[in-house]
Amino acid sequence: MVKVSLVCVGKLKEAFWRDAVAEYSKRLARFCKFEIRELAEGRTPEEEAQPVLRACKGHVIALAVEGKACSSEAFAEKLRSLCDRGEEITFVIGSSCGLSPRVKAAASELLSFSQMTFPHQLMRVILCEQIYRAFMIGAGAEYHK
Repeated sequence: MVKVSLVCVGKLKEAFWRDAVAEYSKRLARFCKFEIRELAEGRTPEEEAQPVLRACKGHVIALAVEGKACSSEAFAEKLRSLCDRGEEITFVIGSSCGLSPRVKAAASELLSFSQMTFPHQLMRVILCEQIYRAFMIGAGAEYHK
């Protein structure tokens, strides 16, 4: 079973965000070894860069507005391909400061969910849901319709 990790700068403070992430984490357990690593926020993206880089393993997908956008189906195909190769997958969500250029440069790829900026707490929920959706698409389930 492939390992999928989220490296997130900052903690989820509100219970409703934690509950939503916990629900998707539970659902993902049937598809992958799912892990979330919360790192301390710094004052600048550069201050956060080294701990983020140390936490990243395998194929690193950093969320960034300038990244490549894709459909849920294309995202599902990307995850399926990485899983078929047995690659560990790490997603990176920066803090409200954004991600350091060093983190973006070190990532295997940059992924954009929108040209808009979302709060990192909400983005964590959206990302967990999309990872779950991708596995459901790969399983041929009706969830994504």
